[in-house]
Amino acid sequence: MKRENEIGFVVRRLSNLIKRDVESSKLRLDIDPVRGVNGWAIGYFYDNRDKDIFQKDFENKFSIRPSTASKILKTMEQKGFIERQSVESDARLKKIVLTEKAIEIHKNVIKEINAREKRLRSGIAESDLKIFFSVMERLTANMEDSND
Repeated sequence: MKRENEIGFVVRRLSNLIKRDVESSKLRLDIDPVRGVNGWAIGYFYDNRDKDIFQKDFENKFSIRPSTASKILKTMEQKGFIERQSVESDARLKKIVLTEKAIEIHKNVIKEINAREKRLRSGIAESDLKIFFSVMERLTANMEDSND
């Protein structure tokens, strides 16, 4: 079998191309300080900006220990991505609020993600995409089953 017809090879190649595009986007948008969990956290806080989110919520959402959450949030605060604000009902509680800087970064990242997704889907029929996602789910399940 040719390597070009091996699923793992093809998936890895596409993954590399997407990763390269993501890295290029970071440089273009000048968002290098947003790495790993910071990006996911900004997305979580952005999606829940209409609610009061506390450290405990963050810990539960990302299944992390309080010490890990505290370290991440402290770093995000130092980078100017979040602020902790007191709530009226209990001055001891501090809700987590995104700064304008983080909101702007998030909006730019979403634009890049949408543009990348549009390029990836270019010239592919919806029916083919439906098959693709079905096959990817099955491939994922196959790999999960083999890791039990």
